[in-house]
Amino acid sequence: MKTIVFFNNKGGVGKTTLVYHFTYMLAEMGYKCLAVDLDPQTNLTSMFLSDDRLQEIYDNDYSRPTILESIKPVNRGIGDIQPAHVEFIDLNIGLIPGDLELSLFEDKLSSNWGGCLNRDEAAFRTISSFYRIIKEASQRIDADFNIIDIGPNFGAINRATLIAADYVVVPMAADLFSLQGLKNLGNRLTTWQTEWDDRSIRNPEPSLDLPSGRISALGYVVMQHGIKESRPVKSYLKWANRIPTVFREAVLQEPGVPDLSVNDDEYCLALLKHYHSLIPMAMEARKPIFLLKPSDGAIGAHLGAVRNSYEDFSLLTRKILSSIDEIQADFV
Repeated sequence: MKTIVFFNNKGGVGKTTLVYHFTYMLAEMGYKCLAVDLDPQTNLTSMFLSDDRLQEIYDNDYSRPTILESIKPVNRGIGDIQPAHVEFIDLNIGLIPGDLELSLFEDKLSSNWGGCLNRDEAAFRTISSFYRIIKEASQRIDADFNIIDIGPNFGAINRATLIAADYVVVPMAADLFSLQGLKNLGNRLTTWQTEWDDRSIRNPEPSLDLPSGRISALGYVVMQHGIKESRPVKSYLKWANRIPTVFREAVLQEPGVPDLSVNDDEYCLALLKHYHSLIPMAMEARKPIFLLKPSDGAIGAHLGAVRNSYEDFSLLTRKILSSIDEIQADFV
């Protein structure tokens, strides 16, 4: 079981769209995937499911087959987690739907982070709830990968999610605020790992399955970069070429490499264009842009863009898989 979370605390960089397409490309390659929507905005769920199915799920104030049902006993202090409902998108993709009310779990997670220092078993059950829910669901459907979408913030929900993951991919734009977000991410990951190390050794119940908290950064994906005459525009390069050094120093805690361009950086997983005209078409068809067909409206130049997008996401996915293999080989 490999758990990958896509995260940057700078919003608006196309993170959820990236998670959606990456999950579908893994499925195209024959891997079984569990997509988990832990962003209370539930945008990933909205992308995967039809309007009719969304209404069936959410038009009920008392019982909804979402992540909320799994944590409800923990949140109310009346029990432990429950197995999550998995919504099957196709044979290779299962989804744990998100829920707007997940944000109400934030305070519970926040207070119990401190409770772990007091060897409080209930606190450990609360903090590890996402990890244990995802692990049980993943094993139940025999998933090869768990892919998690979370919101752009450093709240308690994201802390509990990140310590439960094995790998993080950072989607970002080539601008000042994404670079600042990258610096913030590195600082916070280091802090959370250190704090979880201190807490996990205080667990009073040896049978309780806890995450290791050892998350590896696979790299970054630069989204929606500007293109002019097949070359990145000057303003894009100004910020993009600062990313390799900031990523190494802030996230990997390594020295930067002077004059290393984003195009030559091994940690740059992809430079993805913004397929403007294909996005609304894909939303209408309820499928990723690289699976659009002429019957969906992808004709002429659009069809060429579909083929290009397939190659782009295929290369990105293969590079992520290769990075995971390299990290795992280092631990053998």
